[in-house]
Amino acid sequence: MADFTKEVTFKSVQIDALVAIKLATASGKSFPSVATGSLVGMEKNGILEITNSFPFPETAAAANDGQSDSASNLAASAPRAKHNVAYSNEMIKFLREVNVDANNVGWYTSTSMGNFVNLQTIENQYFYQNAPDEKTVALVYDVSRSSEGAMNLRAYRLSPAFMTAYKEGKFTTESLQKSGLRYSDILLELPVTIRNSHLLTSLLHQLPTQAPKEELAFPPNLSALLQDKNTPQPPLYPNYDSLDLSIDPFLEKTCDLLLESIENHHTELNNYQYYQRSLAREQTKITAWQQKRKAENSARSASKQPLLPEDEWQRLFKLPQEPSRLETLLNSRQVEQYSRQVDGFTAGVTSKMFAVKSNLLPGDA
Repeated sequence: MADFTKEVTFKSVQIDALVAIKLATASGKSFPSVATGSLVGMEKNGILEITNSFPFPETAAAANDGQSDSASNLAASAPRAKHNVAYSNEMIKFLREVNVDANNVGWYTSTSMGNFVNLQTIENQYFYQNAPDEKTVALVYDVSRSSEGAMNLRAYRLSPAFMTAYKEGKFTTESLQKSGLRYSDILLELPVTIRNSHLLTSLLHQLPTQAPKEELAFPPNLSALLQDKNTPQPPLYPNYDSLDLSIDPFLEKTCDLLLESIENHHTELNNYQYYQRSLAREQTKITAWQQKRKAENSARSASKQPLLPEDEWQRLFKLPQEPSRLETLLNSRQVEQYSRQVDGFTAGVTSKMFAVKSNLLPGDA
């Protein structure tokens, strides 16, 4: 078993450009379903280098008591499935034969609109981090955010405090108060950088235009340099798309998902409040029974009769079991994730609304 209290030796993640392209391709092909796969690489000088990846084979939903599991649930739980573990070991064996980095350093998954904080993700990462001498991360590729033009790729690990609590399987109010575990302590995000090899970097520099075969003439003045057709446009080149006042559709969808997560959070709170009411009713019954039994024993003691057992209430009454607070923690962490996304989306929209406020509200003009 892994030592959860031991500090991890790496502080950042470095991904080869080939791996990033593979993740984007596999996630785009399987969208809107979840794409999962294994990562291979090595840890070097405090940096976890991910040099290759391969997807898990697709499996059809198997019938179970007349019902079939959804394909999304099967794909989400693929990293810890027994047949996929055997498949990963076989693939790593083949990679080792061709002198490729053959160390399992984690797994990847695709998501949409940042919806990845769930029990499947936690169980998958716990499966990897629970191994001895593990050096693993979970890469989350957001297909929806990446479709805007900027790759959204993040690396996460479970915190040592959450690993200890998850191993014990106790997420009661008392245990959470003792450990001080909060929803913000579930996942630890690591900085991610994408690395290009020197050969690829030189190729990228040669892609736009061919190198001139003759010596270039030095420009006589600044105006001649500005009139050169090969000179790229300045960074502040007019972009009329930024004047569009329509609200970002990703903002609307994220707000809908945020409201849904808040509703799930309130549902969990209502379940816990119902447990508290049930526990209070049972404790009131137990207290009344104990007082009655003490009065009976006092009367029997006065008449020199044998006393009745006072611990019989444990057999007569059954206290309700406290529901696990794990779902509440995960919902809270997902609400925080959506809130960060809304904060990022509203920055540009709010500035536009203030700029045209006089046109939108004629009475304030």
